[in-house]
Amino acid sequence: METLLDGVPDLIFFVKDLQGRYVSVNDTLRRRTGVPHKRDVLGRTAAEVFIGDPGQRFNEQDVRTLREGQELRDVLEMYFGPRGEPIWCLTHKIPVRNAAGEVVGLAGISRDVPIPMERHADFARVAEALSYMQAHYDQPLRIPFLAAHIGLSEDNFERLIRRVCQVTPQQFLIKARLNAAVELLRKPTLSISEIAHACGYADHSAFTRKFRTVTGIAPQAYRDRVLTRK
Repeated sequence: METLLDGVPDLIFFVKDLQGRYVSVNDTLRRRTGVPHKRDVLGRTAAEVFIGDPGQRFNEQDVRTLREGQELRDVLEMYFGPRGEPIWCLTHKIPVRNAAGEVVGLAGISRDVPIPMERHADFARVAEALSYMQAHYDQPLRIPFLAAHIGLSEDNFERLIRRVCQVTPQQFLIKARLNAAVELLRKPTLSISEIAHACGYADHSAFTRKFRTVTGIAPQAYRDRVLTRK
């Protein structure tokens, strides 16, 4: 499996032991950690490999998956590149069990969220809704309203968005809002509360919770880091 997935540039693959240490990784993970060899990753935890907030968040996910033995499916996450640019991914982790049914490790993938596929046969049917979300993310949008806006049932709307964008409509909206928030946080003129309202969140607390859940870092901490780097 590792060899098969070594050549997939937009997908990270890994297997970890009961202590959350890498025992198998594909080359995409190796490249994104910035190390020259896979052996520099093996035997270490995510918190040791991905320095800072993302590594700690990945490690906390591993602890929950290993302790509770529960599958973690299609979790939308953002981490930041070397210039602070957002990189979006969907993470899926499952516990690995032995013949007795005991959890002995975990396996997972994390795939980059692609941009909407304009060449997809169904793109034209959802393009208006995608454009509407991008233009009105500051409003309290609801999925039933968006589906009705283009004349689809809620189930058909969600199915088409998943097919075209590889994410759910709600995840697409979160992505649009937090992409806008990242750009606004780079400017010191707006307060966190003003950015929260500008990105469709009812208040400072709701925005901070969502931003921290998806990125592993508070909005103010991200702003401080970017402005200090500048």
